[in-house]
Amino acid sequence: MAVPASFEEKDFLSCCGSTTFAKHMVTASPFSSLEHAISVARDVWFNTVDVNGWLQAFSAHPQIGQQHAPSHASQTSAQWSKGEQSTALATATGSSLQELSEWNVRYWEKFGFVFLICASGRSTDEILAELKRRYTNRPIVEFEIAAEEQMKITELRLAKLFSSKESIPSTTDKDSTMFAKKAEASESPVGKSIQAPARTRPPITTHVLDTSRGGPAAGIDVLLEVWRDAQSRPEFGASDNGGWVFQGSSKTDSDGRSGQLMSIVDNVTPGIYRISFNTGKYNPRGFFPYVSIVFEIQESQKREHFHVPLLLSPFSFSTYRGS
Repeated sequence: MAVPASFEEKDFLSCCGSTTFAKHMVTASPFSSLEHAISVARDVWFNTVDVNGWLQAFSAHPQIGQQHAPSHASQTSAQWSKGEQSTALATATGSSLQELSEWNVRYWEKFGFVFLICASGRSTDEILAELKRRYTNRPIVEFEIAAEEQMKITELRLAKLFSSKESIPSTTDKDSTMFAKKAEASESPVGKSIQAPARTRPPITTHVLDTSRGGPAAGIDVLLEVWRDAQSRPEFGASDNGGWVFQGSSKTDSDGRSGQLMSIVDNVTPGIYRISFNTGKYNPRGFFPYVSIVFEIQESQKREHFHVPLLLSPFSFSTYRGS
């Protein structure tokens, strides 16, 4: 029977350059399986590591198109970065590398951190197109997207880390290597998460950012409901006739994240959900007394995680599907 895998802080720093992340992963180890490690890693990254930790992790990556990693990055991290960019470098031309370099500079000047993308299997043209598309984002939106990309890279590297060990619990070295190859071959767009067999957080979470202050919105009351009328669906402009049923409520913390809005279950019940924010209480002079977002979870999505960020300003708000 295989012994649960244990790693040192430097191993986890090679996967993600945040010291907070690495320390928490060491504390949580040993892990019963690769999937267990990934599940814990996602929880630590999104729910424990703060803004400074995210920026520290971003800074450990070289710019896309460059083979030389930052001096503070570990040798293992530098080698992995080189491998992850191998397709991009193999498909690059002198002109495309020059254009990529110019856009890297523009991106840094706007956002203040390196353009981050899980580059495995992507050509230079694909990466450049994505860089240009994301350049139009508002900084607070791009910051969240970069964090999602960092998590994709971390998951890929955790698979490589496990495959480098001789004793891999509940999965063999071959299985872990296959997991890494599968992750590289099936890069998903932002918002689609890699599913783990067990959750460490509720299936539905939220995060509120105040764009007028440039930071998290703390102290906002959040309410989660689900539609339970089997005879009808909620329709635009129609009365709900009492079809919404309370699921849970919470208040955003100092990082803008809500507490637990529903039970931690592996399979969330498919259906139509509504998450509401008491924005009028948070900002009595704002335009919106409250904000409600309605979304539907399909049967095929019941094992996914649904993160519903709210980007708030006094006279506007926006959201997007996170993970």
